[in-house]
Amino acid sequence: MSLWTSLEPASATVDPGSSTRVRLRLRNTGDVVDEYRFEPVGAVAPWTTVEPPTLRLYPGTTGTVELTFAPPRTPDATAGPNPFAVRITPTEHPDAVTVPEGNLTITPFSEVRAELVPHTVKGRFRGRPRLAIDNLGNTKVTASLSGSDTGDRLSYEIQPANVQIEPGRAAFVNTTLRPRQIIWFGSKEEQPYRLAVRRSGVQPTEVDGTYVQRGFLPRWLATALSIMLALAIAFVMIWISYKPRVASLAEAKSQEVGSTLAPPSPTATPTPPPQPTATPATPPAEVDQGAAAGAGGGGGGGAPATVTARPPQDTAATAVNRLAKDDPTGRHICYRAFVTGDGWQKPVCDGTFAGTTGQNKPIKALNIAVYGAGGSAANAFIHNPESTDGKGKWSPSWTAIADGRNIYIGSSKKGAPDMLGFGINIGSGKVCQTARVHGYDWGAQGCTDPRPELIFGGALENDRWLEAVKLTV
Repeated sequence: MSLWTSLEPASATVDPGSSTRVRLRLRNTGDVVDEYRFEPVGAVAPWTTVEPPTLRLYPGTTGTVELTFAPPRTPDATAGPNPFAVRITPTEHPDAVTVPEGNLTITPFSEVRAELVPHTVKGRFRGRPRLAIDNLGNTKVTASLSGSDTGDRLSYEIQPANVQIEPGRAAFVNTTLRPRQIIWFGSKEEQPYRLAVRRSGVQPTEVDGTYVQRGFLPRWLATALSIMLALAIAFVMIWISYKPRVASLAEAKSQEVGSTLAPPSPTATPTPPPQPTATPATPPAEVDQGAAAGAGGGGGGGAPATVTARPPQDTAATAVNRLAKDDPTGRHICYRAFVTGDGWQKPVCDGTFAGTTGQNKPIKALNIAVYGAGGSAANAFIHNPESTDGKGKWSPSWTAIADGRNIYIGSSKKGAPDMLGFGINIGSGKVCQTARVHGYDWGAQGCTDPRPELIFGGALENDRWLEAVKLTV
């Protein structure tokens, strides 16, 4: 080997969102002039730059290049030691590749975001909001959940009360709010409340919401019942005090009427109307236009026209049910994407990608169906034009459905927001996703256990829309 290398230092530490530098020294120990090409390799290669990218050395001379490491402040920057390496390829001897190695330690950081879905819930006896907790840091989050309000007017049932969330994942917590006093009569009342995500050593993350408690009976109905009760009491009191002679008057009237009426005579039995004639139903697939025109306008010549019904749309549910018919004991997931400018694509299944790659066409909506997975639930993370931090937001509610049925998330309406990502879970087994967002290649595959766990695919930033997905169960 005609090259000597040295990393100074061989180990370095960097905070996510900042950068650090390592110097690489090398000497040409051969007897010819050579030019060397540098290429970072390993897990931290996407965040590594080499300056200069090439270096030309005469025999016996030494040169220096600088490696700059700038991991982003995202869950992708895994906390802890991360090995790195630089591939050095000589131009004169391309087979004599040298790969010096070092170690880059990325410091941990924690960032948690919580959001109520929906923000306002209504009910007479209870409300059921859901709390979405996103771990945007690069370390696992362990937290407990609690609720509070002014005046202790609500009780809280939180399931689960403790969560553990891996970096880049999200968890959904079901919450049941119950008022301590029921409003039997009257208008609705608004009760602010607060849910807190508590972690050891840091300030809790708090989310405010509103519970609108409705009255059991409206105020006007209570007034009407009070008036009716008063009238009933008055009527009874008048009846008792007056005591009308009902029997004697009835007898007198019956005698008077009996003396003026003649004996009845037999009458003829009326003829019943004719029964309607049953008309055979027309099949839904075809309608006889000629007959319809004749009935409405007095008849007409020419051959009758027929209208054929539109064939049913091929959805994710029809595709997964076809697979289930051939493999009734298997597990399958089918899905299709509504792509900007293209509309709904044909459904694909079990790891085949839906959407587009490299065409700058955002996904607006997804249609998903599973079989053999105990049902599924999903929600869309969409572009938020009112965001103050450049992040998107969750759609107002989750959609849950049984095996073999369609789930639709996002929106295919004109002007609907782009999908940035999505969350999905299933009732049994594992579900896995791989997503591709604008400006990035395919991400690593992620899997999760059955609910209440869920898997998130895509991005959080408004300028990183979803382009393509792959799903397996």
